[in-house]
Amino acid sequence: MVRPRGWHLDEPRITVDNTPISGSVFDFAMYFYHNAKELVKRGSGPYFYLPKMEHYLEARLWNDVFSFSQSYIGMPVGTIRATVLIETLPAAFQMEEILFELRNHSAGLNCGRWDYIFSFIKKRRADRKAILPDRSTVTMTVGFMDAYVRLLIQTCHKRKVAAMGGMSAQIPIKDDPKANEIAMEKVKADKYREVSYGHDGTWIAHPLINKIARKVFDDNMLGPNQYHIRREDVKVSANDLLNTVVPGKITEKGVRSNVSTCLGYCGAWIGGNGCIPLDYLMEDAATAEITRVQLWQWVKYGSRLDTGEPITAEYIDRLISELAPGVKKLVPGIKDDHLKIAMEYLKAQVRKPWASEFLTSDLMPYLAAADGVGPKWVKAAL
Repeated sequence: MVRPRGWHLDEPRITVDNTPISGSVFDFAMYFYHNAKELVKRGSGPYFYLPKMEHYLEARLWNDVFSFSQSYIGMPVGTIRATVLIETLPAAFQMEEILFELRNHSAGLNCGRWDYIFSFIKKRRADRKAILPDRSTVTMTVGFMDAYVRLLIQTCHKRKVAAMGGMSAQIPIKDDPKANEIAMEKVKADKYREVSYGHDGTWIAHPLINKIARKVFDDNMLGPNQYHIRREDVKVSANDLLNTVVPGKITEKGVRSNVSTCLGYCGAWIGGNGCIPLDYLMEDAATAEITRVQLWQWVKYGSRLDTGEPITAEYIDRLISELAPGVKKLVPGIKDDHLKIAMEYLKAQVRKPWASEFLTSDLMPYLAAADGVGPKWVKAAL
């Protein structure tokens, strides 16, 4: 299964008609053209995992790309199968429409939990009522997350396609058996919640967790799927999807964690690393995005710590300066210049009138420049 880039990213290294090509189309085309027929010969097929969609028309565009591409190489339409990540707030309101647009190619929908939290904050960034507490307290059982999960399962099973669960961020802890046991119990509980809700499969953050996740699903899912669990009892309203009531506080520990994670991830990403283990969690672009927009949100609306101390841009600056040296120890391999870029980026972000759409879009020019892409195609980063 291949995950092409989202529609928001270009591929500046390749131009068509003197314009950078869509990163989504480039990734799809390279894999499909060179592998589709061989995959079918081997009894598999060209399977894709489609991220970042916000509207059913984006699904229609993917369907057009699929149909044209299959016809172009002489492959029956419908050979391609795609799972769509429902990881944005707008997409949660259009799940039926997205499935309809991809009806000849759909394998199901997936709960992209971390990106969904990021999107929930970002899309409501003008609403001071949508301020969330420490990200560690925004779990799958809080109101807006629980509503989105139940609606996704109901929608998928009504159409007899797979409703895939999300990724537990825990990873194995090699040097502390007790801590590892606690972490793996969290994974088990998360996977049990998913299978008991009606999910048909799940994602994990580390290969060594595969055995744990499979056992939970094998023990509790008697068959290849749970399409028979229709969840007709589920009644999810727009207000449920927009529910901002999340128990918890904004703590110094939470703010410090966000700063460290954002610095570590951005520094590693500029160096070409798309995910990093940090404090025994797998941090990726989605979790880093949560840290970035939370810090922006807290500064923007003058939030206070549970101690009463205000969260200001200057407070974040002090934490950045304090925590940056330790980030190099937590995330080995980060170059000094990349960490410096990450520090300046985060300082600029918390001062912006509105949070940027994506840190990957902001930081892509540094990757492109490292590959020798000329400044003509480099968008402004900061």
